[in-house]
Amino acid sequence: MDKNTQRWQKRLEASDRPAYLLLADLLGEDIRTGRLTARDKLPTLRDLAADLRLNYTTVARGYAEARKRGLIDSRAGTGTFIRGTSPAVPLRGGSGAEMTMNLPPEPQDAALLERMHESAARLMGETDLYSLLRYQDFGGSARDREAAMAWLRPRVPDCTIDQMLVCPGIHSVLAALFSQLARPGELICVEALTYPGVKAIATQLGIQLHALPLDEEGPMGESFEHACKTLKPKALYINPTLNNPTTATVSRARREALADIALRFAIPIIEDDAYALLPRQMPPTLATLAPDLTYYITGFSKTLGAGLRNAYVRSPSARQSQRLAGALRATTVMASPITNALSTLWVEDGTAESMLQAVRNESNARQVLALKHLGPYGVVAPSDCFHLWLPLSSAWSMVEFASFLRTRNVGVVASVAFSTDSMPPEAVRICLGGPMSRDECDDALRLIADTLAHPMHPHATVM
Repeated sequence: MDKNTQRWQKRLEASDRPAYLLLADLLGEDIRTGRLTARDKLPTLRDLAADLRLNYTTVARGYAEARKRGLIDSRAGTGTFIRGTSPAVPLRGGSGAEMTMNLPPEPQDAALLERMHESAARLMGETDLYSLLRYQDFGGSARDREAAMAWLRPRVPDCTIDQMLVCPGIHSVLAALFSQLARPGELICVEALTYPGVKAIATQLGIQLHALPLDEEGPMGESFEHACKTLKPKALYINPTLNNPTTATVSRARREALADIALRFAIPIIEDDAYALLPRQMPPTLATLAPDLTYYITGFSKTLGAGLRNAYVRSPSARQSQRLAGALRATTVMASPITNALSTLWVEDGTAESMLQAVRNESNARQVLALKHLGPYGVVAPSDCFHLWLPLSSAWSMVEFASFLRTRNVGVVASVAFSTDSMPPEAVRICLGGPMSRDECDDALRLIADTLAHPMHPHATVM
């Protein structure tokens, strides 16, 4: 018995944890501390069982668990060895490649950054500071709402100022709309894979979510129509452009079909178009197909940065805009006048459009990297998008895959987080933005590809 197995025996005897799981934990601990390194040979199952005073089956299960975690490899005729793995990605002082939060990339354009600094400083220097520190009417000033209409005009050309609200972030708008349109126990139709914040809002409010199955064109119209006939939903929530998480964009034909069904049954539509301005050409919005039913929402969290908590909402009518303003005022009081003023200035002077173009260009560059590394594994990666959808085969659990990457300091999100029908596909969402540089993104994608090429399951494959 060597020093490692002596230490393992003491830990096993002192713990109530199942022995096979603790054995895998101990192997991982010794690898992290350097007591075991790549290609170190481990005892045979029979020898280790004798040394640790465990039965053969328990040790076999422990080795299987360690193999599943990517810690060891076993080869017939040669034995069991510590697995040689790709190095973890040491980014931003060792914090890792955070690819779970869907943030836009941060373009390193010195001239653009200087322009943003200069305009922000000018705003604060030239504005009556006290005017930005007072309570203001909800929905933004007339100037703020004029800027909102200008920003939305490429997607929603027909809009009046009394239909517009400037709000403190898309999430707060969704919470207000859900509470306004549905009572506890009532139902809202959503996509089978959707923004996780909607699930949290529904849980908090006691609202049921009815999942609409997805095909290559978007939520299935027949399922929506059947729900309208039999379940009487209070609204349809949809994230139609570069869907979070799947990256899919609902086709024109499917948008028209969904709008027609909503019109026939008088079902309000919540169109969460957070990514709407990233693609250069898109099908018409639901707000243009069913303007009298649709609340159209977008903002700056996916085009400039999540910290700029401004959302623009076009309501179906002036009256419904006032009702929504009341619901939002009750929960958020108002959007920050400082962020309103900054957003308005950047829309007016073209800075927002320049930043949008820079985010597009950086997203394009990162998607090229994604296709280079992950293209052979069936990744879904539209060029103007800064997240990916990676399908996995059933041989490799999405949770195990995400957990294993986390041990390599790369964070991705398993599809279960987005599922509303309790039948999530084996897939993960990978985000390419945030403070991660392009080189760091390349390193992380290469590590993911290496993990796929050398799976922790002996027979795992990726579709």
